[in-house]
Amino acid sequence: MTDPVALYGTAVPPAPATELCHGEVTLTLQEGALRHIRVGGTEIIRSVAFLARDRDWGTIAPEIGALERHEEDGTLRLVLPLRFDTGSARLDVSLQVQIADGRLCVAAEGRTHGDFETNRAGFTVLHPIEGVAGCPVRVTHGDGRIEDSRFPELIAPWQPFMDIAALEHEANGMRVRCAFAGDTFEMEDQRQWGDASYKTYNRPLALPWPYILGDGAALVQSCEITWKPAPISAPARPASAAQTALVPQTALVLTAEDARRLARQPEDLDVVGPQRLLCHVDAAAGPAAPQIAAFAEAQAALPGILFDLELICRFDGSQSPGEELAAHAAAVRDSALAPASVFVCPSVDRQSTPPGSDWPDCPPLEEIHAAAARAFPDLPRGGGMASLFTELNRKRPPLGHLDFVSHALCSIVHAADDGHVMETLETIPHIARSMREIIGGCGYRIGPATIAMRQNPYGSRTIPNPEGGRVCMTDDDPRHRGAFGAAYALGLVAALAPFDIAVWTPAALYGPRGLFGDNGPLPLADALRAVSDLAGKPVREAGIADGIATLATDDARLSANLTPAINNGLPRYGWHLSRGAEIETRAQRGYLSG
Repeated sequence: MTDPVALYGTAVPPAPATELCHGEVTLTLQEGALRHIRVGGTEIIRSVAFLARDRDWGTIAPEIGALERHEEDGTLRLVLPLRFDTGSARLDVSLQVQIADGRLCVAAEGRTHGDFETNRAGFTVLHPIEGVAGCPVRVTHGDGRIEDSRFPELIAPWQPFMDIAALEHEANGMRVRCAFAGDTFEMEDQRQWGDASYKTYNRPLALPWPYILGDGAALVQSCEITWKPAPISAPARPASAAQTALVPQTALVLTAEDARRLARQPEDLDVVGPQRLLCHVDAAAGPAAPQIAAFAEAQAALPGILFDLELICRFDGSQSPGEELAAHAAAVRDSALAPASVFVCPSVDRQSTPPGSDWPDCPPLEEIHAAAARAFPDLPRGGGMASLFTELNRKRPPLGHLDFVSHALCSIVHAADDGHVMETLETIPHIARSMREIIGGCGYRIGPATIAMRQNPYGSRTIPNPEGGRVCMTDDDPRHRGAFGAAYALGLVAALAPFDIAVWTPAALYGPRGLFGDNGPLPLADALRAVSDLAGKPVREAGIADGIATLATDDARLSANLTPAINNGLPRYGWHLSRGAEIETRAQRGYLSG
């Protein structure tokens, strides 16, 4: 299959990529970034990029000029012009790269035209996580002080290293040093957003943002990377899984509007056959009672499905937590909705509180969940975050009141190219292991877990995507509608399954993250049906290796190709389900044909 719409849900092609090789160094130049920098086949740096972010932390896509390439005296020199335009101002940058024996230097010289508003403008360097998580690192600070430490093994909620002038680590048989100049740099553990990297970036988050680079301002930064062979260090401890795990139950998320539609069209659930529906009630957006009544209407039409209540509460001081939750419980009783569980999250906790920011007004979580226990005494109760693991890691739930903990996932927070989206699956075991350290044996639910964002914790809106491109932090990613989206979901469940996830919510029923397109059910629906049919069965094998995701039970085996090339007999982003000697392919649907 080569039809881009069938593969990616859009005719917009992936950004062009140029493979570069100089001596033992190979890398990919894509969208102005140096990616997957390898020495002798070993990846030493995931990415070096000069980025500009807008006030909502959206990535400003640069206009990229013609690449100049020169080789002389064993050194490869590249010059690439970048133009970042906000509509009212622009930043012109000349990116200069030099690669010589044992050294790669990337420098940027820029100048603004107009007052350029940004949350960040400068270099971002990504370290990979495989073989690096938990390994020793030496940090040189701006005052020359040396700190010997380790890359975090469990996901760090706050920046592990501040005021970085240089980082040096040994992993995978290489000693790698990154030296920075031109600004103050610090590191965040990007795994908590789902990225398969540790990120070193310029301008401390504790400083105000957005900020203005005034008209005519000059910007000069550099990053020098050096390397040499080193003894292979002891590998970091692998992400441990549960001794016994069951294939999670599948849920789909519904809004009240969706529930009214489903009540009229209950057969729409047949495309997946989920065990549960996640009923999103947002009391901060409007009265909760009419929303709850809509779910009761849907439940009357679908009595065999479990309805889980996701209750986003105001907790704005107009009522005590006990009073607000008691009112919501009364609305549930009055509607005759019979929820299987209730998840409670303060509305303000959907927004991130970055380092250096003041926490918003909110009652203590202990008080909130104690009130939820009084309001819903006979229901399994959950806490955590309706947003991402990032927010849960920074504000952890009081487990004594909870039967389960949940958070969402999104794979396009910091980058949105195809490779990055699939690479986020590398991070799932790290997130799951870190969660298990936080919640122990408490029930663990995931979702919504989609490529696109349901809601942006880092800005005032999700990013519009009218052209159907690959856009960070959008609520509508076209790949959800193609074979890519089906493969991603199967990769996600394969990465999650070893950690005994009770429920996963990989899609909505309707809308841009739903199961239906203009021509009926999406490829994703068929893939989710295969997983739903396995719910509750013991996991015998699960994981991702060599671009293939695998989930196996005693009598079934799901395999998915997460790559854009034929792999292990599977077509591009194709998958199959085998039961015993029988293999059920989906080739007849067309989107899996080679």
